[in-house]
Amino acid sequence: MKKNKKIVLAYSGGLDTSIILKWLQENYDSEVIAYTADIGQEMDQKQIIKNARKLGVKKIIINNLKNTFVKEYVFPMIRSHAIYEGVYLLGTSIARPLIAKDQIKVAKKFKAFAVSHGSTGKGNDQVRFELGYHYFCPKIKVIAPWRIWKLKSRTDLINYAKKYNIPIPKDKKGAPPFSVDDNLFHTSTEGKVLENPKNSAPEFIFQRTTSPEKAPNKPSYISIGFKNSDPVSINGKKLNPEKLLDKLNQVGGKNGVGRVDLVENRFIGIKSRGVYETPGGTLLLIAHRAIESVTLDKDTMHKKDSIMPRYAELIYNGYWFSKERFKLQKIVDLKKSKVNGSVKLKLYKGNVTIQSRITKSSAYSMKKVSFEENKTFNKSNVERFINFHKKKLK
Repeated sequence: MKKNKKIVLAYSGGLDTSIILKWLQENYDSEVIAYTADIGQEMDQKQIIKNARKLGVKKIIINNLKNTFVKEYVFPMIRSHAIYEGVYLLGTSIARPLIAKDQIKVAKKFKAFAVSHGSTGKGNDQVRFELGYHYFCPKIKVIAPWRIWKLKSRTDLINYAKKYNIPIPKDKKGAPPFSVDDNLFHTSTEGKVLENPKNSAPEFIFQRTTSPEKAPNKPSYISIGFKNSDPVSINGKKLNPEKLLDKLNQVGGKNGVGRVDLVENRFIGIKSRGVYETPGGTLLLIAHRAIESVTLDKDTMHKKDSIMPRYAELIYNGYWFSKERFKLQKIVDLKKSKVNGSVKLKLYKGNVTIQSRITKSSAYSMKKVSFEENKTFNKSNVERFINFHKKKLK
């Protein structure tokens, strides 16, 4: 009997989603469509197609979203300087809304009654995906296997995979892999030895950054050009968003920039430890703050800083498509047309220092800040300024 019902599965081709694909086939009288969003993760398209075909999938969709991801998701976030809990640049969090949006687009195209994802029942991603699904298609059914099936652990998954001859990948030490998520913006690694916060992260887990100890003994210099608050060039050469971020990843990663070891507070209420690599994003964040320092006024900068923690939390919790995030984005972008110029950075063994800020903006006045005597700043007003604020102490 021909199956008319369809399920669109967010499919990576890896162990977890291959098992989910098989499980969906076993438990639902529906055709499973394998959907993959290419947002710059390390992936083998031929292998993804091969793995899906082996499991009997007829429709396999791989959409290239790299440029959209960087331009419409990463760059707006960089403009806000969003950092979660002091160090996390939200590399996984910012990718999920786009995947959810495009997955629903595919589901609508093929008139699927349901979408499915491989996020675990203890993680944040299940929330991020499902809030995205709801925003674009409130009535669609969501199948979250990790919350309903009887497979409760990584060991159960491996046994299930062996039963159905699903290939089990190995890490660099020949064991079942860490939990890894990557895209053009970052790589995250969780699980195994990292679950105990007393353990140091083994060097072999790092995928896109050289250790600072092994980084080049000579510094690298790079200049990032900005127009209307977005990066548009490297060393004077204009690049599209995808290629620009890729270039920054290469330079930053080579110099050991962008490593973070974090125990974070998940939205669902538990703590988790992860190791993140965001070399290009780290360079963008530092450079963007630097160019704003010479192009924006104090009140605008401080307002942005005051809303940043909430903006970051909204992204982390999956509220990218919320009215509140849209409202905060308008505040972030209020004076973005003034943010133009270039910033030169020095990269050396994991460190990033600012070498120069170049802009035609008049926000920064050399005459006013000069230690040489000048008439552009009226120092007689300072005493009245101080006396005014003394009254606020009472």
